[in-house]
Amino acid sequence: MQGGNPEWVTLSFTSANPSNDDWIGVFSPANFSAAICDSEGSMAGAPFLCTAPIKFQYANYSSPRYKATGKGSVRLLLINQRSDFSFALFSGGLSKPKLVAVSNKVTFANPNAPLYPRLAQGKTWNEMTVTWTSGYGISSAEPFIEWGQKGDVRVRSPTGTLTIDRSSMCGPPARTVGWRDPGFIHTSFLKELWPNTVYTYKLGHKLFNGTYIWSPEYQFKASPYPGQDSVQRVVIFGDMGKDEPDGSNVYNNYQHGALNTTKQLIDDLKNIDIVFHIGDIVYANGYISQWDQFTAQVAPITSKVPYMVASGNHERDWPGSGSFYGTKDSGGECGVMAETMFYVPAENRAKFWYSTDYGMFRFCVADTEHDWREGTEQYEFIERCFASADRRKQPWLIFIAHRVLGYSSASWYGAQGSFEEPMGRESLQKLWQKYKVDIAFYGHVHNYERTCPIYQNICLDKEKHNYKGPFNGTIHVVAGGGGSGLADFTPLNTTWSLFKDHDYGFTKLTAFDHSNLLFEYKKSSDGKVYDSFTINRDYRDILACSVDNCSPTTLAS
Repeated sequence: MQGGNPEWVTLSFTSANPSNDDWIGVFSPANFSAAICDSEGSMAGAPFLCTAPIKFQYANYSSPRYKATGKGSVRLLLINQRSDFSFALFSGGLSKPKLVAVSNKVTFANPNAPLYPRLAQGKTWNEMTVTWTSGYGISSAEPFIEWGQKGDVRVRSPTGTLTIDRSSMCGPPARTVGWRDPGFIHTSFLKELWPNTVYTYKLGHKLFNGTYIWSPEYQFKASPYPGQDSVQRVVIFGDMGKDEPDGSNVYNNYQHGALNTTKQLIDDLKNIDIVFHIGDIVYANGYISQWDQFTAQVAPITSKVPYMVASGNHERDWPGSGSFYGTKDSGGECGVMAETMFYVPAENRAKFWYSTDYGMFRFCVADTEHDWREGTEQYEFIERCFASADRRKQPWLIFIAHRVLGYSSASWYGAQGSFEEPMGRESLQKLWQKYKVDIAFYGHVHNYERTCPIYQNICLDKEKHNYKGPFNGTIHVVAGGGGSGLADFTPLNTTWSLFKDHDYGFTKLTAFDHSNLLFEYKKSSDGKVYDSFTINRDYRDILACSVDNCSPTTLAS
């Protein structure tokens, strides 16, 4: 294939004994095993082949007369995934597939090309990191990034390279039928950036024969100086995953709102400065090829603005792997893919908690798949993150976590009577209150919900849309409607819940200055605002005491 990435192909096929359960599999690498492997445990799904297809589609999907004529065709979208492709027609449905025919092999002009750049904030405000994927290891090429201010002289920065092998995975299907070589993951650190300045960059690989391989040119705007008074716009959501634009099916095929959310962000990217995807990123669940599919899907966003991620159960959890929960939600990935494919400014990416500053915002990002309770290393980090925020310069203090450590009316939380992750807020609520955390965001529950300013289950402000003056309590927001199958609300009446929406959507914060913040909830279907509120407060309001957030004093002190 000489065209660009991605590339549409049209596949025509015939069968002497057509059936409505015949299907087409897309395989990469092209040489695959059509044998049946069905003893992979609960996380492995149909089709039960020893080589998992990249994706698959029923033969009659776009050829409704296929069963009568035995002839059909389908248009498929391929992304460059560092290897060749083949297409196979199967009978017997997904549970007992039998190979009927295999196509010729096809490949991209350069399967190893550098692709899917992913920006992220570095460990200081004036550092941007760029992570990308290629087929070039350090034994075949020298990776680098060429960058500079727009229209100015460019410099080259060195790049680190990581890769993952099958033995890094914790269990099936990630280390069995779901395994696929994820290529080489490169990260470069662009330092000493000027605030709010536009930079251009290209990904490069210098082959040992002297040839240069280049990506297209991209650009980004550097972060504002901490405390800088300018309009700053932040998008926050969780649980998006990926879907196929050509209508194909993939393993874990339940993120059908993902393309709408992605489209809305791309369409409004000129009005977005930074994105937080707060856990359950890809839902690959051990089918490693889907990390490529996801990074391709979001590349128009991640190549232009910092894309910060948090760890969710579908990235991390696996029995005996050190996760707080012993479930198999990661499909054997146990955090390895997320920690490698996306950069976060954590001290140790296996402990996926971190802080990052963006202008007037301080973000404290927790890792709910590790223990957060009082006395733990993570609890100490969270308190340090809150306590070190200079609220005169960064008045907007935001807490982010995947599982709901605050408040949710999800049906399963309602059934257990906690309206939160068990043990979620017991230790943390005194920190939110003491340090006057403005808003806490969560994913995990696939819907939208907003609470009143709340502390210890009690609403501390009767206002619903315009909050003025001294801080009363933290507002808790569930923003888990990024794209995965929607979750129901409990029928119980939760008096602290001000707005619920059983739909796909995302949230946006706009800081106009040090005193005025706008929150908006937008639906992914149309990008329109369906819920909003404002916070208006001065620095002296942040200094003021309210319930449990000023240290007790005595005459002796």
